[in-house]
Amino acid sequence: MSTEEIKKKSDSGKKEPKKADSKKADSKKKSKFKAKKKEKKVVINGKAFVNATFNNTIISITDKDGNVLSWSSAGSKGFKGSRKSTPYAAQVAADDAALKAAEYGLKNIDVEVKGPGSGRETALRALQARGFKILSIKDTSPIAHNGCRPPKKRRV
Repeated sequence: MSTEEIKKKSDSGKKEPKKADSKKADSKKKSKFKAKKKEKKVVINGKAFVNATFNNTIISITDKDGNVLSWSSAGSKGFKGSRKSTPYAAQVAADDAALKAAEYGLKNIDVEVKGPGSGRETALRALQARGFKILSIKDTSPIAHNGCRPPKKRRV
């Protein structure tokens, strides 16, 4: 082998240094358009739905058309098991839902209460304590007209 052939073989094994990709550097440029902040609508009158079951209490606050502004439940506030059915859990849930709804400028509410749970009255007091003016209270609990057989009585 000649010296020229040896040089060619040794040169072919060398790697050239890589150049930085200009595309990667350009991809981090700022966008031309600014994101518009979504303005919250102002709602003065609304409805509050309190669903008080034996196991949980759910509060939904809507505008007059029924579009939900805020909601909360005893379970979503961190209560588990039998603690969800307590009046205090209903108060905390109603307080949270009222706080979220107050961001929309809500002042007056009509309340619809459903169910036999222990958090019915406490949830109403919490809504009133948050500064909402309660215009009306309506009980929409479903009443069976001799429909399904009720569950058997518990023997404790």
